[in-house]
Amino acid sequence: MTRSNTEVVVTGLGATTPLGGDMASTWDGLLAGRSGVGRLDADWAQDLPVRIAAQIAVDPLEVIDRVEARTLDRSQQFALVAAREAWRDAGFSETAGVEPERLAVAVASGIGGVLTLLAQYDVLRERGARRVSPHTVPMLMPNGPAAAVGLDLVARAGVHAPVSACASGAEAIALALDLLRAGRADVVVAGGTEAAIAGLPIAGFAAMRALSTREDDPEAASRPYDKSRDGFVLGEGAAVLVLETAEHAAARGARIYARLVGAGMSSDAYHVAAPEPTGAGAARALALAMRDADAQPADVVHVNAHATSTPLGDIAESLALRTALGDALDQISVTATKSCTGHLLGAAGALEAAVTVLSLHHGTVPPTRNLDDPDDEISLDVVRISPRPLNAGVALSNSFGFGGHNATLAFRSTS
Repeated sequence: MTRSNTEVVVTGLGATTPLGGDMASTWDGLLAGRSGVGRLDADWAQDLPVRIAAQIAVDPLEVIDRVEARTLDRSQQFALVAAREAWRDAGFSETAGVEPERLAVAVASGIGGVLTLLAQYDVLRERGARRVSPHTVPMLMPNGPAAAVGLDLVARAGVHAPVSACASGAEAIALALDLLRAGRADVVVAGGTEAAIAGLPIAGFAAMRALSTREDDPEAASRPYDKSRDGFVLGEGAAVLVLETAEHAAARGARIYARLVGAGMSSDAYHVAAPEPTGAGAARALALAMRDADAQPADVVHVNAHATSTPLGDIAESLALRTALGDALDQISVTATKSCTGHLLGAAGALEAAVTVLSLHHGTVPPTRNLDDPDDEISLDVVRISPRPLNAGVALSNSFGFGGHNATLAFRSTS
């Protein structure tokens, strides 16, 4: 199968995260090495085995009309906030800029409207079937965020919602690349969203021993590559990129952040939750992304790692990077932004892709927080303490998910 010659560019970015209510404040928080993790003080959380999380910095109800928000799950609200910011950032107006039949949406969620599901089950149990909201199904379905964005932007070239756990947001961006290369759209609004900070998801992840239990110091809990790492911190939020063909962007004089030049996906076929210990599947995704980008390891200047701070996962990813990049890895700046944001599950890959784009655009890699005592088994040049200047070149963003999903996105700077 030959690669299309269609060039794809990033023209808009939007986000709402534990570090800020938009992309700019999130980026500033990352550069400062600030943590978005805190204690859960709500009554519902007091009996949970883990009582820390990375909650959203700005309530979406401060941005979205409350009447509109009543028929949207929290994950859908996040998606709309991020998509509207990205749309504006790309220079589109509410009513013009691209034909609806040439506009597509790919917005993913790993879990979907779990808050709606839990809340409406309580209504059913406590108040009866007649009191269940008629909006329940559209609010809980995993494609609900994509549908909400598609309706808001009047996208008629297709609305898609890949579901692949923590690789979902990255797979949505990879799908957007395919749609643009195939000529099925001129513009795709792509990203991920997640709102799963609730008792059941936290209890479930805790039962798997996937979460950090460092409750005495929440801001130090997410510590990728550190010897004392003990699991990830659950986060919430959304990130969205506006992707379009270079031809379409040039015709309207759009500002270009970076080029999306490749995507690679693979599956481990090893375990539903544990990473394949040698990183072989992840290495295949990395190699496929570079091949798709027509790039060599020496072209790669930066990796935004998946790096959840789980004991096994961080080592497996390090091995994968070494397999795919060889000795060139020693010259590549690596960062792990979940140290600041926590793990946004289905939104993580989209947020980290957006951060990777900004790293190329600004020539700066944000630092990894809480890496005080690097694991001896991990041989990476991790950016620590303060931001690091970045040369032009190719940057990779990794995302891996339960089920053995592996996704790598490749971006190239414009200079």
